[in-house]
Amino acid sequence: MPRIPRGRRVVAAGFLLPALLLLGALVVYPIGYSVRRSLFDRSDSSFVGLDNYLALVTDESLRTAVRNNLIWLVVAPAVATALGLVFAVLTERVRWGTAFKLVVFMPMAISMLAAGIIFRLVYEQDPDRGVANAVWVGVHDTFAESSGFPRARPLPAHPLEAAGGGAYVTKEPVRAGAPVLLPLVGVAPGQMPRDARPAHAPTATDTGTGTDTVTGTAWLDFTRGGGGKPNVVDPEELGLKGLRIEAVRDGKVVATATAAADGRFTLPADRADGAVLRLPASNFREQYNGVEWLGPSLVTPAVIGAYVWMWAGFAMVLIGAGLAAVPRELLEAARVDGANEWQVFRRITVPLLAPVLVVVLVTLMINVLKVFDLVFVIAPGSAQDDANVLALQLYRSSFGTDADLGVGSAIAVVLLLLVLPVMVVNIRRIRRETRR
Repeated sequence: MPRIPRGRRVVAAGFLLPALLLLGALVVYPIGYSVRRSLFDRSDSSFVGLDNYLALVTDESLRTAVRNNLIWLVVAPAVATALGLVFAVLTERVRWGTAFKLVVFMPMAISMLAAGIIFRLVYEQDPDRGVANAVWVGVHDTFAESSGFPRARPLPAHPLEAAGGGAYVTKEPVRAGAPVLLPLVGVAPGQMPRDARPAHAPTATDTGTGTDTVTGTAWLDFTRGGGGKPNVVDPEELGLKGLRIEAVRDGKVVATATAAADGRFTLPADRADGAVLRLPASNFREQYNGVEWLGPSLVTPAVIGAYVWMWAGFAMVLIGAGLAAVPRELLEAARVDGANEWQVFRRITVPLLAPVLVVVLVTLMINVLKVFDLVFVIAPGSAQDDANVLALQLYRSSFGTDADLGVGSAIAVVLLLLVLPVMVVNIRRIRRETRR
């Protein structure tokens, strides 16, 4: 190796000196100060050794942060890289692949704060506001019949009584030729079926000589503005369309009926005469409101989902660039030899993309160790302890109401130690690639 003249070394050192001073002021000094500060107590007056580091293991909130960081480290980079690989491979086979890549990559233009606000709304519990629950409730209601009249109930003076399990039964057996009145309250007028009509009041024809049916009316016993009479069908009161009625004898359902738009229903007298009528609990159960995405059990996967939404495009672009450099003749040779597409993908494409996949995976691992914005914005206050990560705990320990800079500095040092091995692996890989 030729010897570099002293004059050139001095010139090189002169050019490097400003950068070294800046590096020392912005990187080396803060690291050294954080290490020193992590060995002292809250007031920075007493040396406590490794006590602040032991708090990471003994304190419940700190243990949760460490556990969640491990989940992030294992799940988020792997999922984002896998999706990026799938997107990169599939978009090569469609004509509109460029447009798809643009759409997938667009979240990278959004800041973490803005993405957090977006997904805070996406995960809103109310299906009328939260997109995730709107979709989930829609799918659920497709396969499971929803309740028509949640919270509906009879008043104490009505001819119905509770039967247990949320159902109601008539206090007396019903008879053919005697119309049955089934009044309910507790349904908001805005929640009534749109095609409900004014309830049918029993007339002389309903109480005539016909004895082959048991008839009745189920209606909302409530008049807007007041003035209605209990147990009486008033002109402005609506029928409970779709209400399910069962005739029960000796504990067995012998006949069923569904109320029409005006609340009327009919049961065969040969089975319903002398039975009691039951309104099953399925009429009154609370409507399905979806999943509590930001509850204690799902808040971490929900936030990881937002992160993957942002960074899958980044992984796709890098992997797509690597895929463009893969020799096509190798893929064609494998197909000629009889390999199917899955075998070509698994045994040819993925091994050739391994260096790119490692770069993406390592980059995302370093990134998730620093994740803070998404957790801070998306997780509500009631679930923030369950979604806690080290970067968030670093902020809370250093600047919260009960700030302890010793513990905060210890967390910062731990984060540095977690990032260093990943960086060393990445630097060694880059050097190996350079030597080639």
